[in-house]
This record gives sequence, C-alpha cells and structure tokens, in this order.
Amino acid sequence: MDPASPTEVFESSEDFTVGIEEEFAILDPETRDLAQRFEELSAAAQGDEVLAESVAGELISSEIEIRSGRGQSFAEASTLQQEARRRLFRLAAERGVLLAATGAHPWADYRRQRIIDTDHYRRVEQGLRYVAWRNNTFSLHVHVGIRGAARAVAVCDRLRPVLPELLALSANSIFLEGRDSGLHSVRSQIFTKSFPRCGIPDHFGSLDAYSRYVDTLYRLGSIVEDTQLWWSVRPHRAFGTVEVRICDAQSTAEEATALEALIAACVAQAALDEDEGVPYEPQPNRMIEENFWRAIRYGLDGKLIDLERLEEFPAAAVADRLLAWTEPARSALGLDPAIGPLNGAQRQRRALEAGASIEEVYAAEVDATQRTYAATEGVRT
Repeated sequence: MDPASPTEVFESSEDFTVGIEEEFAILDPETRDLAQRFEELSAAAQGDEVLAESVAGELISSEIEIRSGRGQSFAEASTLQQEARRRLFRLAAERGVLLAATGAHPWADYRRQRIIDTDHYRRVEQGLRYVAWRNNTFSLHVHVGIRGAARAVAVCDRLRPVLPELLALSANSIFLEGRDSGLHSVRSQIFTKSFPRCGIPDHFGSLDAYSRYVDTLYRLGSIVEDTQLWWSVRPHRAFGTVEVRICDAQSTAEEATALEALIAACVAQAALDEDEGVPYEPQPNRMIEENFWRAIRYGLDGKLIDLERLEEFPAAAVADRLLAWTEPARSALGLDPAIGPLNGAQRQRRALEAGASIEEVYAAEVDATQRTYAATEGVRT
C-alpha cells in the first residue's frame, strides 16, 4: 500500500468487525507428506461461489488458506468461516487430498516445496531466499476492526505482552524434519525468529512514530508493500483492522474457533482499556521476549512471567487469566470461547510419551482435522 495514503480507512472502520484466516497443509492421503496441489484446488474453487472469494495462496504450493471476509460480529465471521471450511474440505476430498492443521509438518522436506507464482511471493522469495524457502509453516490470523489509526497503534502497543500468552495457548508444532524438536511451537522458531520485521514489534507510543518508521522503510527500499511487515500484531492499513498473527494453526475446528474468539476479545478489550484510560507500563522487548521464548519452548507445560510483578506463574493458567481480563469485552460482544484442557502440542507430546510414533501422532491430528473442520455446525464461540 502507498505509504503516503491517508488514514481514512481507519477513520471509517467499524469497531469490532472480524475477519478470520486459516492456513492448511495439503497432504497426500497415502503418505501424509506435503502435496503440491494448491493451484489445482484453487482452480476448482473458482466454481464454488463461496470458495471463489475465500480461498487464497500462502507461500508454498502445498498450502491453502481460507478467509471469512468481514463479519459485522465474531459470530457472523465464524459462521462464514465454518461454511468455507465445509466446502473446502469437501472440495479436497473430491480431489483425493487431505488437509491438515498443525503449525508445521513433521517430516516434509522444505527443499522440495515450490513457492507459488504470484507477484507478492516472487518478491518474498527474491528478498528473503533461504528464509522464505525454509518457512513451511501454518497459522491462523484474526482481524478486528478498530476505528481510528492512532487508536489502532495504541491497541497494538497494549497487546504486545499478551502475544506470548496467546502463542503458549495455541502451540501446536512439536515435530520438524522427522524428529521431536523439543519445542512446543517450532513454527514460531522457524518463521517468527527468522523473518525480518517479525515477532514482537516495538512500543510505538503514537501514530506519528509508527508512520515515520513505516515511511522510512519505504523510502530506504526495505519494503515495497505493507504486507512485508510480518509482526505478530500489526495495524492493517488496507483493512482498517488490528491483525493478530502469533498463533499456530489448530488441529480441530473447535480449538480454532475458541482461539479466534479469544483473540477477538483480547483486541476488543485492549481498545476498551485504551478508551477508558486504563494505565499500563509499556514493557521492554527484552522482557516480552523472555515470555516469547518460554512459550516456544515449553508452551502451556512451562511457566511464564507476570511482567508487572516480575513473578513466574504456571503457563497452564493463561486461559483463565485472559478470560478474566477480557470479561468486559466478551460480555459486550457475546463471546464465550470454550478453551480445552490441553492444546495441540500437549496432546501430541502426551501421545509421544505414551509410545506412539511421530507418524501415528500426526495421523491422529490429521484425522481430527478431517473430522471436525468438514462438519463445523454448532461450534461454540
């Protein structure tokens, strides 16, 4: 987007509209290895009135994304996304492929994956080379409408310390290159820790500071479009939203929907806190990064740091802490996310420790994805 463009898109944005984006791995049904068939699925999707608008490419030809489009509420966006899920999984089944939703593939060779042929991803590959080639990962993103560009920057500032907590909650990628990585979110290590302008952004403090930074990147040739800002939370100047991008893809539709509802609540609560002048102390990146690493390494099985008290707390308490903080926003927006007792990384590690092979653990996750995303009626929000 032209960096000189005015901020009218944020000034005309509506608070708390929601858009959902979910990324899936495309698999061979026999081997469960990555299958480079995005172009085939994308072409077939053009014959479906819903999928023609919601299917998108995402870096490699063995990956496919669906987007809800803008919902006036989370419930509307979730309903749109559930219908897109159902249609996409039916389309994939008709063409003899499986779709999976973990943060990374357990054994696929990144060197065999092909970057899709679009202007954007040609620029990504040319600019990043190995960093782009290595990034065979899968995530979910949530956009929440925020009126006012300065307010959107302030919301992003307030969400910085929340990001590692959302990552710990969503962690769902323990395997890479055919072995147990020892991490809970290996996706974050190979994407967020490798891409430039990624991870936890600085505290900007004002729209002017944010705009000066972005404009400088354009002027110096570091970026040619806003989408080259890969931060884990960012103001999206094309949509007038705050976009949260920190989370691993979720193996089941129920897990995805609950996480998306909680993310929407976090963004809305940050906006309400900003409107009400709730005081907060901007945390230095070095302290947030401590929690970020703990979330990558141990997920919900470890401990995180309460950055205000500088005390540890069990990461397993993250869901309750976030639900308590967001209660006003959730009450206003009618959000009641059903967070399960274990996340994907914990479930996989428990199965591995019980004697299952990597192949068996992944097969169980793929089966759960097939079962739940293909029929998502009645998923709680």
